[in-house]
Amino acid sequence: MAPATPRQPAARGPGLDQDGTSVLSVSQLARQARLLIEENLGVVSVEGELSNFRRPGSGHWYFTIKDQGAQIRCAMFAGRNRAVRIAVNDGLQVRLTGRMSLYEARGDFQLIVDRMEPAGEGALRAAFEALKARLDAEGLFEDYRKQPLPAHPRHLTIISSPSGAALRDVLHVIERRFPGLAVTLIPSAVQGDGAEAELVSALDRAGELDTDVVLLTRGGGSLEDLWAFNLESVARAVADSPHPVVSAIGHQTDFAMTDFVADLRAPTPSAAAELITPTRTTLASELGALQQRLHRNLEQELRYQSAQLTGLARRLKDPAATLTQQIMKVDDLDTRLLRGWQSAMAARQAALGSAGKSLGLLAPARRIARERDRVAAAQRDLHRAISGRLTAQGLSLTGKARALSAVSPLNTLGRGYAVLMQADEHKPVTSIADTAVGDTLTVALSDGSLEVEVRGHSEDSPFASLDPALTDGEKA
Repeated sequence: MAPATPRQPAARGPGLDQDGTSVLSVSQLARQARLLIEENLGVVSVEGELSNFRRPGSGHWYFTIKDQGAQIRCAMFAGRNRAVRIAVNDGLQVRLTGRMSLYEARGDFQLIVDRMEPAGEGALRAAFEALKARLDAEGLFEDYRKQPLPAHPRHLTIISSPSGAALRDVLHVIERRFPGLAVTLIPSAVQGDGAEAELVSALDRAGELDTDVVLLTRGGGSLEDLWAFNLESVARAVADSPHPVVSAIGHQTDFAMTDFVADLRAPTPSAAAELITPTRTTLASELGALQQRLHRNLEQELRYQSAQLTGLARRLKDPAATLTQQIMKVDDLDTRLLRGWQSAMAARQAALGSAGKSLGLLAPARRIARERDRVAAAQRDLHRAISGRLTAQGLSLTGKARALSAVSPLNTLGRGYAVLMQADEHKPVTSIADTAVGDTLTVALSDGSLEVEVRGHSEDSPFASLDPALTDGEKA
């Protein structure tokens, strides 16, 4: 049996029920609920315990904020959670600021978080301890990183609020103890939302100055008031400073993260100024000690130089006696020089006379006469050799001419013979097979050549009727 077909409802207007009330889709209802929540609640702040924290690969955070009576789903996107400066985990008491909304795909009521911060002193202290442990593990608190303060600084850079009592205390101590110290103030907020960026910027600017010491200071306050000096970015900026940094934050019982990474921690701003600047008494004492050392060194140097002078005086001779000795030495050298010159001249003259005699014995006139006779004899021998060679070559040439004439074809042509050649190729014709009727041939005679045309072929020899005896002899 076929299943019954359900009855279709009667046709109504679009999106209306039987009473004429608008009928919404699930998506439309969820969208209207989201808009209603966002428009009426706006930006809210809520405190509670963080739980179910998740951090997927996208970098967004998803978690729940709860108290004893309720819980709300939360989402904090990557662009916002990068600004969170605390270690986030389940059980942390936090204060969240954001916008209430509705996740339409699941119908979840949720808070879109823009800012997260610790809730209460305990949470701040936990975040402080967590950051301290992490920076300590990186070695930022180690003594080998600490730079010593100069004993006599010439330039001090102060980073503080220009209107704070800490700055006035520092300047008062400097004026009293070391008034010649040059001071540069880089003003910065020391608490509030903009304090972090201003402190980091001020520390970067101080690193570019030609300064001897950087003092980072502010007056006392609650942990929340001092929190800017507990932020990781500020602590790392202090650690990266190329100049020694003194951290003086709050009162003696207050500790900030900058105290641990700085090169020196002072319990108060005034104590920091005293640690940086020497007192007049200390300077006077150091100056007296330097004067005593200088006096002792001068006395020692004078005694040494005096001893040196005494030794040189003993070694110094009478200049008159030295001059007499030098005069006598010059006279002796002059005499020796004159004698040497005279001896050299006599030797040169003797050598010149000997060379003249040798040159006379080697007079060129005699040698030229002998060489002239030799040349004349050689010329005569050459003429005889050339004449004999020419005679022999002439006889040889005559014999070769006779032999060549005997075999020359010109003699044959002179006896009435001729040579046939192809007119265009100049090849000799030795048989009637080499020609065709109509060919043009060149006939070479003893006194010239003829151009002839072949008009026919015959195998009869034209020499048969000329001389029978010759013909018979040839046949024989």
